[in-house]
Amino acid sequence: MNEYKIFINGNFVDGRGGIGEVINPHDNSILAKYHIASREDVDLAVKSAREGLEKWKNLSINKRIRILQNLSKLLSENLDKIAQIETLNVGKPINASKTEISAGISVLEFYIGAINKIMGETIPTLPGHFNYTIREPIGVCALIVPWNYPLMLTLWKLSPALACGNSVIIKPASWTPLSALELAKLCKEAGIPDGVVNVITGPGNEIGSYLVSHEGVDKISFTGETKTGSEIMKLASNTIKRVSLELGGKSANIVFEDADLEDAINGSIWAIYYNSGQSCEARSRLFIHKKIYDKFLSEFVEKTKKIKIGNPINKETQMGPLVSKSHLNSVHKYVEKGLEEGAKLIYGGKKIDSKDLKNGNYYMPTILELNSTENICFKEEIFGPVVVVMSFESEEEAIKLANNSKYGLAGTIWTRDVKRAIRVSNSIRAGSITINHPLTAIPGLPFGGYKQSGFGRELSLDAIELFTEKKSVIYKFDETPVNPWNL
Repeated sequence: MNEYKIFINGNFVDGRGGIGEVINPHDNSILAKYHIASREDVDLAVKSAREGLEKWKNLSINKRIRILQNLSKLLSENLDKIAQIETLNVGKPINASKTEISAGISVLEFYIGAINKIMGETIPTLPGHFNYTIREPIGVCALIVPWNYPLMLTLWKLSPALACGNSVIIKPASWTPLSALELAKLCKEAGIPDGVVNVITGPGNEIGSYLVSHEGVDKISFTGETKTGSEIMKLASNTIKRVSLELGGKSANIVFEDADLEDAINGSIWAIYYNSGQSCEARSRLFIHKKIYDKFLSEFVEKTKKIKIGNPINKETQMGPLVSKSHLNSVHKYVEKGLEEGAKLIYGGKKIDSKDLKNGNYYMPTILELNSTENICFKEEIFGPVVVVMSFESEEEAIKLANNSKYGLAGTIWTRDVKRAIRVSNSIRAGSITINHPLTAIPGLPFGGYKQSGFGRELSLDAIELFTEKKSVIYKFDETPVNPWNL
């Protein structure tokens, strides 16, 4: 059994907070053990990152580019190995792991290309004066990553942070620490100076909170649930840290009567059941025009029944287990509560207990029909393979349903009417709207939320602003005396 240590100042060292176990969601067997950081370890990681910051930001731009190109190459060469680790740790199908890690590498390559284009500007100002602005690294950045897309989301954060000249402390989720620690090995091999990248593990309510509160940390980039994001904002406010948050979602999927039904059905199934519904942007509220409601729902159910559920290490598997027993129980409690509040169960709604899957955290893809927007399953983020469906009659009603949420991360519209598509997309308060396809996270395009889904944009050049400070320099070049008070 592998044992993973924490990574500080270019070395794997014992964590002084104890030993944790990593569980395989497929059968709940022990996959590996990992060292847990103590507060003293966090202090060391911050000290290491502060020292690493000076090394990294002072490297020439071309040197930084070459080192990160080395990292990209190493990730590609080790893709199969890391994807297998990700699949065993998270429970996501192996093909999905490979696709997501490849997408993460594309994000890294995007920001490598941006390194020598992080520019300031000149601004006309007072006579006899010259102004220019420059962008400088913020400093030590804490990157706090969730368990649903561990390596991909780490790369979403790490890539712009390093491109802008910062040093980082990565804290992966306790359920899924392995790929971040594998990444640390490759960072060392790529030639990233010691201290620039550090990886610590431990519970969020203790180690995460201490890291967020630490005076030596300048910036927090967090992806996770909204409640935790709120706590991070409070903790970060004590030292006025820079914060960006990508939080929860309850995204709408609107199907109009003129939609291409086959595309809409296939895309809508993928949009909720990909990664077993464990996605912040999962389109978990499905609104179908009344004219096509029965036909659409009937075919949606039949195709949902055909999803290949099984051991995620098998290439044929399309949907794997949920990440843990406790999360499985949480998803099922939401379904039970929704049914108590009047939802109608159309399909699923229970754990899969077939002979080959009964030891794992497998839950059936579930469809609930609602007649009220007050149902808990309409309002709360379930974060599992559960979609709620409702009908609508007008464009205005569809928009009202979509915006009836405290979240605003994503949304999808299915229609052949271009004018309607633009009208509706302009009316939905969400950070990403897709029209006639379900893909929301594309390297180079901004990703982030409105309302309680957070703030800040990842994946795009907007992230350069999240990881830099803008400095204004004003130079007086004329010969007039400097004597504002006529002294």
